[in-house]
Amino acid sequence: MIDLRSDTVTRPTPSMRRAMMDAEVGDDVYGEDPSINLLERRAAEITGKEAALFVPTGTMGNTIAVKLHTNHGEEVICDSRSHVLNYELAMMAWFSGCVARPIATPKGILSWEQIRREIRPLGPHWAPTGLITLENTHNMAGGTVYPTANIREICEGAHERGLRVHMDGARVFNAAVALGIPVREIVDPADTVMFCVSKALGAPVGSLLAGSAESIARARLYRKRLGGGMRQAGVLAAAALIALEETPGRLFEDHANARFLAQGLARIPGIAVDPVAIETNIVIFDVSATGIASAEISTRLKERGVLLNGINEHQMRAVTHYDVDRAGCTTALETLADAVEAGPLSKPASVRSAS
Repeated sequence: MIDLRSDTVTRPTPSMRRAMMDAEVGDDVYGEDPSINLLERRAAEITGKEAALFVPTGTMGNTIAVKLHTNHGEEVICDSRSHVLNYELAMMAWFSGCVARPIATPKGILSWEQIRREIRPLGPHWAPTGLITLENTHNMAGGTVYPTANIREICEGAHERGLRVHMDGARVFNAAVALGIPVREIVDPADTVMFCVSKALGAPVGSLLAGSAESIARARLYRKRLGGGMRQAGVLAAAALIALEETPGRLFEDHANARFLAQGLARIPGIAVDPVAIETNIVIFDVSATGIASAEISTRLKERGVLLNGINEHQMRAVTHYDVDRAGCTTALETLADAVEAGPLSKPASVRSAS
């Protein structure tokens, strides 16, 4: 199968598997797993933060970050299509007692001017603003990258008002490659950042939350409350360390393959996509002009050996990663063209006669 559903489907490389087999381990809840400790130090170095915490998922990392920076009854400003709002089972409400203050943007990139207008002080009628979250790269906007000037302006404005900024940097390494700058330069103004090693970086499990030493000390307690104390997790940290050292240097290949996919998709009748807009490894395209619902296209593709998901009735998302090379992308395009060429499903005879 050619799997373009997400970069979460990557399988560990041979070097990751060897590292996992040879990993030195201990009890991480006691702080005694040397591989975990090394990974957390390395993550802190890469992000330029004082400390970092290994968590099993990006959702847990974001959940902990929201809790660190807010009090119950506050609002969290975020983009309207952000992961923290739409794909984390309302954890900002369930765990932190907060509600979202979403802002619609065309490319998932918030500006300080948009945020400034939505900040609410403590008052008798409304929930005060507790936190600002940024998603970089932005998943549902198609892997778009925050300009560093935007990040700095937002963080400076927030800090002047006593507010904190958390970056959901699940794919921040893709942003770094697209901008040609180190990760630490991107995340420097933010108070905390979460990044995933299990997406484009290719490790089997895990994310890192980085920030000040004080905030990460508290984060460790929240991780335990959420069931994230994983004991001898050094076998996972070993793969993550390989991912941090070996994978970033080849992410440009994923970006090139995403642009290749977009260019090919634009040539398929009924599919709309702007190849010029592709910045990283995510391609979101519109299939409404084919007359076929995205779910039906997914079914047809699966029957032909390609996995690709719809994100709503009219749009689909392809995510490139190291398990799908240029030849696989070519095959996926040919398969998709064949799947939509058949046209919409025919109506049942009874429906046709009634109409």
